[in-house]
Amino acid sequence: MSKLRGRRSIRRGRPARPFLTALTVVLALLVAACTAPKPQASGAVPTAAGSPQPSRSAVPPDTPAGAQLRWLIAAAARLPLSDAQIRAHFDPAFLAQVSSILINEALLQEAISIRLLAVRVSDLSTLVADVSTYHGTSQAQVLLAVDRRGLISLLRLSPAPTEPTPASWAGVDATVRSAAPQVHLLVADVSHGSCQLVHSIDPATPAPLGSAVKLYVLEALGSAVAAGKVRWDQPLTVTAKFKSLPPGELQTEPDGTRISVLDLAATMISLSDNTAADMLTGLVGRSAVEAALTATGMTSPALDRPFLTTREIFTLKLDQWPTLAQRYVTADEPSRRALLASTVDRAPLPAVEAAGTWITPRDIDRLEYFASADDLCRAYASLAALARQPGLAPIGRVLSLNDDGLQLGPAQWTTTWFKGGSEPGVLTLAFLATTRSGHSYVVTMQAEDTSQPIDQAAVTPAILSAVRGAFTLAARR
Repeated sequence: MSKLRGRRSIRRGRPARPFLTALTVVLALLVAACTAPKPQASGAVPTAAGSPQPSRSAVPPDTPAGAQLRWLIAAAARLPLSDAQIRAHFDPAFLAQVSSILINEALLQEAISIRLLAVRVSDLSTLVADVSTYHGTSQAQVLLAVDRRGLISLLRLSPAPTEPTPASWAGVDATVRSAAPQVHLLVADVSHGSCQLVHSIDPATPAPLGSAVKLYVLEALGSAVAAGKVRWDQPLTVTAKFKSLPPGELQTEPDGTRISVLDLAATMISLSDNTAADMLTGLVGRSAVEAALTATGMTSPALDRPFLTTREIFTLKLDQWPTLAQRYVTADEPSRRALLASTVDRAPLPAVEAAGTWITPRDIDRLEYFASADDLCRAYASLAALARQPGLAPIGRVLSLNDDGLQLGPAQWTTTWFKGGSEPGVLTLAFLATTRSGHSYVVTMQAEDTSQPIDQAAVTPAILSAVRGAFTLAARR
């Protein structure tokens, strides 16, 4: 579960790299606002022909999302935009969190000479594209999604990598160790279906992983589809019972809204929508996710039993903190299940504002989701095996939607899978990437600090550079 983070202030004045600095600020705001695209009724997820690699034609696709990208590129040349122009292109839920003033000042201010370089992933409602900015001196990756009316409901822009990529395992290790007092790293070759160790730092010790646990929800879902118990196009209904806190926007949808299983899976993985995760957990059942922990080869699955929904985690960490949480963590498994049924699941969903008080680590060594770096690698290997089965290719497409700004070179790498997670004191980044020669590698990194929050804005660019270095070194063997 990625915890809701507070807004950051915007400094006026001309930054050294104006457009990319603005993009970084807006990205932080969008994570804080937890704006997500409203799923399409069609049940489609973004795909590219064959794989999410750059298209040959650097023009926006002829889709609703492509139309908004075309507008965004043109709009940067005619600032400032009027409130009417912004309202005509942005979803009202987006504008409730990110004002028109902020869009003008932080997103589009000084955005000079934007040029589309490549479209990596595209469908009607979502696209991922590479752009150059500021007369070609900078580059960024754009994730844009539109709602049912074609209005922008998500806009995430990630600056292209600027951190130096470590050229040795010693450099990778030093960068990873700088993230937090406790770190775990695994680099493995999974080309033949199992995790063959390439390099590691304490990979066998279970650690808190946040929203990366949604990989196990996806595993349970894929198994249910394979067994004929669930269909990708099966509609589910949004109800108060499964609404959680952000990240995500599904909790703002009216009760009774119908959403396909495939759209829920895409939103759960690419945007870490907590309500989507809880709806899918409710669909397959808590016991099915617990079974997935064991089926994928998790070493200590008892650490995650009972499997908590994100709503339950929020309730335990926000409602009557720390009294209710202490009752839970000191109980045995049967007593924990009883406490969930009698108290936690009957409590109202905590207010979004309550999350603003959660700024330091809260029992991350006892009340979290847990897995080792080894476990996460085995989970990816299991998902890759599922994705190769008939009718289960959507698993791979869902995992390919968001690479968290890793941006491995398309000349060598054809696909990148990603899932991460965070809360104060916790940061997890887990990737699987495949080369054009068909070799697949997993890199997972977990950082934890029980005493203070991890400054993710500061450490994530360096960690991503270490991950890029790890993939490069692994593929050279």
